[in-house]
Amino acid sequence: MSEVVGFELRGRNAIITIDNPPVNALSLGVRQGLMERVDRAAMDSEVLAIILIGLGRTFPAGADIREFDKPVEEPHLLSIIDHFDSIKKPIIAAIHGTALGGGLELALGCHFRVSLSTARFGTPEVKLGIFPGAAGTQRLPRVIGLDRSLELIVLGEPIDARTAFEYGLIDKLVEGDLLEGAIIFTRNVLNEKLAIQTSSEPREGIGSPEDFQEVIQKYRDIASKKMRGQESPHEAIESVIDGLKLPYDQAVKADRKRFPRCKDSDQSRALRYSFFAEREASKIPGVSKEITPREIKKGAVIGAGTMGGGILMCFADAGIPVLAIESSSEALETGMETISKNYQRMVERGRITETEKANRISLISTSLNFNDLSDADLIIEAAFEDLELKKEIFSKLNEIAKSGAILATNTSYMDINQIAAVTQRAEDIIGLHFFVPANVMKMLEVVRTSSSSPEALATGMQLAKQFKKVGGVAGVSHGFVANRSRAPLVREAQFLVEEGASPAQIDAVLRDFGLPMGVLAVSDMSGLDVSWRMRKSLAHLRDSEERYPHLADRLCEMGRFGRKAGYGYYSYSEGGNLPIPDPEVEEIALKVAEENGIERRKINDAEILDRCLYAAVNEGSKIVEEGIAYRASDIDIMWQYGFGFPRWRGGIMYHADIIGLSEVLDRIEEFHEIHGKLWQPSALLKELAQSGGSFTQK
Repeated sequence: MSEVVGFELRGRNAIITIDNPPVNALSLGVRQGLMERVDRAAMDSEVLAIILIGLGRTFPAGADIREFDKPVEEPHLLSIIDHFDSIKKPIIAAIHGTALGGGLELALGCHFRVSLSTARFGTPEVKLGIFPGAAGTQRLPRVIGLDRSLELIVLGEPIDARTAFEYGLIDKLVEGDLLEGAIIFTRNVLNEKLAIQTSSEPREGIGSPEDFQEVIQKYRDIASKKMRGQESPHEAIESVIDGLKLPYDQAVKADRKRFPRCKDSDQSRALRYSFFAEREASKIPGVSKEITPREIKKGAVIGAGTMGGGILMCFADAGIPVLAIESSSEALETGMETISKNYQRMVERGRITETEKANRISLISTSLNFNDLSDADLIIEAAFEDLELKKEIFSKLNEIAKSGAILATNTSYMDINQIAAVTQRAEDIIGLHFFVPANVMKMLEVVRTSSSSPEALATGMQLAKQFKKVGGVAGVSHGFVANRSRAPLVREAQFLVEEGASPAQIDAVLRDFGLPMGVLAVSDMSGLDVSWRMRKSLAHLRDSEERYPHLADRLCEMGRFGRKAGYGYYSYSEGGNLPIPDPEVEEIALKVAEENGIERRKINDAEILDRCLYAAVNEGSKIVEEGIAYRASDIDIMWQYGFGFPRWRGGIMYHADIIGLSEVLDRIEEFHEIHGKLWQPSALLKELAQSGGSFTQK
């Protein structure tokens, strides 16, 4: 008998409980126990109905991912679900928490489903490079129809219980005690002699592919756009189409061939790596789980510009009152107008209601008086990137902020230790580096100074959760982890233009690899003058032996600041955002090359990709080597959520592991020989390559 699956008689109901914390994953022991207990109930003449319920915080939330790379052991989940079809007694799934992936498939295998209104349902398998392989692609359309099924299966996003009830996925919503509600529902099923509903048969005619050509094409287009390059959404769609063309048994047989191909693919392995890496990123070495984050009842943001306005929206979206501080009434007015326009666009797109817009804006108050910051629990400085200005602000905050308040800077690269040093509360100071736009991008880099307390770091990571972002910890270093590791990619792209490649060629290579935008188009969008100012401010620290991006400076000297100026690495039509290749850039690059003794040549795509990615890998290795990042996988997560690196490729460090560190090192040493000091190989990379180790594989 399985210890994780219990059996209890309540009257003439068999109550089968799943107790496999923390999420009741459908591991082998659970599957064995389910088969045993259901068969016991089926053979017991005293039992009239079977209720399946999860103990703890959730109904089974999915399969046990740790079993993915192991040989499949029976009973397979599909075997259990198909077996349910043969049971002549009603099986009722009683659902709370989440029913995701295999958990939802298990619920679909039951004859009826009841749920608490707080439960959530979904098929997130595509995010792991697979599809609902235990007949989810067959049974779900037979229960709720094709369009709604493709919505769940292709997008992989969960729905709430009320939506599930509207879709017909749930037969009854239960208020109060779930088990008691399930028992009452079961009594009604028996009293009214309701027919058993097996989801392998459609409740209503499901139709043929020809009947749904428009719907199918809609989700193919969505998959191609939102998950560009990823194969699993398209495999899922084909599986659903099989269910339209074939009888259930044959469609399932086709899935049994298709599913292993997906599961064993490089993409699925990368996506599973990303799944676990994201969870590792939340762990802070040396900070115990017992450390309690400080409660944030009121926030404050200094600066209501592009970054500050986005951060203010993060607070409002999370339901936290927040104060905006600016230096002038005009700046405050402009900032609030921008916030209002952003919320209005969300209303127009159907993401929020007018009431929600009004409620969120009402959470944002404004002031010109620094003294009004005295009651804030967390203050985020989002002022201009000027070290002396930031020191001045934190010196004031040291006097004004209440004891225990967390003081954070949004700087993307500056030395926060220097900022903390002007205060007498360095333990309360952290960096909170938001990515642009702050209210949209899911990454939040939490920067630890040499003095940041465990409570301050835990509060920063908790805030990421409250803002529905992914938090990752970085140490103090120029650019911290994310921007520091990406800077060499930008650097090499700039050098490649000087050497003969066009911006369009470089960007096309990176887009084909899977990046959402080319690096030079992104630079234009961000504004070339931003990095230009940074280079000038750090000129006194520059190593004269290191190559310098002269072309980038020249473009700025000519007023080519990017999209906002109408010209940068590309040209832009008036008010347009589409980058247009500009022959003048090649002429400028030719002059820069002549002035600096750079030989121009034809550069192939392979060199472009290697130089851009391996420069980032080498820097990432140095970041881990120096302890600026706790784990190489943290870098990968920051690239995924901060820069849109495709999750199905894992990340730059994972990509290097897949290529092979020995091969990567050989290429870096080749570039070091040709291009000099900036390509000095990381000591950690050398060590791992020589020992046959890896950055991300344990």
